[in-house]
Amino acid sequence: MSDSRTAIDRYFSITERGSTVSREVRGGLATFFTMAYIVVLNPIIIANGKDIQGEVIGDGTTPNVALVAAGTAFVAGVLTILMGVIARVPFALAAGLGLNAFVTFNIAPLMTWEEAMGLIFLEGIVIGILVLTGLRVAVFRAIPSQLKTAISVGIGLFIALIGFVDAGFVRRVAAGPPLEMGIGGNLSSWPILVFVIGLLATAAMVARKVKGAILLGIAGTTLIAIVVEALTGSGASSPENPDGWQLNVPAWPSEVFGFNNPLVLFAEFDPFGAFSSAGLLLAVLFVFTLLITDFFDTMGTIVGVGRQADLVKEDGTLPRTREILLVDSLGAVVGGAGSVSSNTTYVESAAGVGEGARTGLASVVTGALFLVAIFFAPLVQIVPYEAAAPALVVVGFLMMTAIRDIDWTDYEIAIPAFLTIVLMPFTYSISNGIGAGFVSYVLIKVVRGKAREIHPLMWAVAALFVLYFALGPIRVMLGL
Repeated sequence: MSDSRTAIDRYFSITERGSTVSREVRGGLATFFTMAYIVVLNPIIIANGKDIQGEVIGDGTTPNVALVAAGTAFVAGVLTILMGVIARVPFALAAGLGLNAFVTFNIAPLMTWEEAMGLIFLEGIVIGILVLTGLRVAVFRAIPSQLKTAISVGIGLFIALIGFVDAGFVRRVAAGPPLEMGIGGNLSSWPILVFVIGLLATAAMVARKVKGAILLGIAGTTLIAIVVEALTGSGASSPENPDGWQLNVPAWPSEVFGFNNPLVLFAEFDPFGAFSSAGLLLAVLFVFTLLITDFFDTMGTIVGVGRQADLVKEDGTLPRTREILLVDSLGAVVGGAGSVSSNTTYVESAAGVGEGARTGLASVVTGALFLVAIFFAPLVQIVPYEAAAPALVVVGFLMMTAIRDIDWTDYEIAIPAFLTIVLMPFTYSISNGIGAGFVSYVLIKVVRGKAREIHPLMWAVAALFVLYFALGPIRVMLGL
């Protein structure tokens, strides 16, 4: 009996998984519009950050936001198409929020951007080796699941704080408390009002499960910002004008379409320079922190979204798991090489699954739309922090919802989880939070006479973080 299905149907197993081409296309569209905000947010986070030499991505001191946006869309598009074609699942990839903040605020200030992106490239190589050797699952099992959850929750809180600070809703002060609300404790500026409106509107859309709520929130708030600026002339923020806009002064763009060649960024990474400029120990710890964060976010995402798509088998595995993890490891390799930070599988893929997507065809559709978005990169230059920051806060909330999976009555895990979560925003460092969680977990197990329950890898990781925290005193003792 001949197979009447089309080649596309057979390749992606569309009929076998109870889907149709139209559902896959609709699901691909839903996933794109749900996560397309990353084309705006990623460059806002990383394009403005300066390295140890005071330079930005792409060299020079003037941020090239449009170029980084084009690179973000290009890398996300290529990787998402690869996920669809190779792994054949409806998972999309893009620059990871949290990881990009870690690179911008913790790694780049200690080395050049080329060296920082080189560490991301190396992290992807390491993850790829772990996948090919089968060690990735072993490493995954070594760390308690609730501690993995705490890492995700802590990153969510960290991202939310960055959003509040970037928008000027929360500000540093020279004297008194470390932070205050608005300007002198008052929400008295037009840009802050725009941020509040954007936050409330985005939160309301997310609560109503509006498809593309975050992207719609950014676009709508930007339009409000353009109108407000035209009416009030608030101008750019400065010491003399604290009531101004924090990033870009919103105005209708002189051009909507434009092409910035993202391939030029692929010459901007140095895989080994950080080991000499920042030191072997610090470079290794940075790679490890990137690996752990990227590693566990992905595992949780593919299982969660896969279960929603009815792809998880009875033994908890997914079809073509090795291919899924291999493409995901390429996310760090290509993201680092392309100078747009590590790319990872997005939980927003669940939006496409909710629309009926079950196969990799949906990912091909999503990836193609990301490639089209390259030509709209100039639009990101009109987005002020006040319009983009609401998305950071809402994404932070979404990441924090996993906190319900932590058993707060079990102090052996609750205390390490608490330290992991709070120290990320309180010290403005993801690595500090992870390190505190790992070290305290091992310590509490030891003092309670349960040292045998600690996986050997956890001993090694905790020891590395002890060295990391003691790096300052060690340098003083050695006269470095």
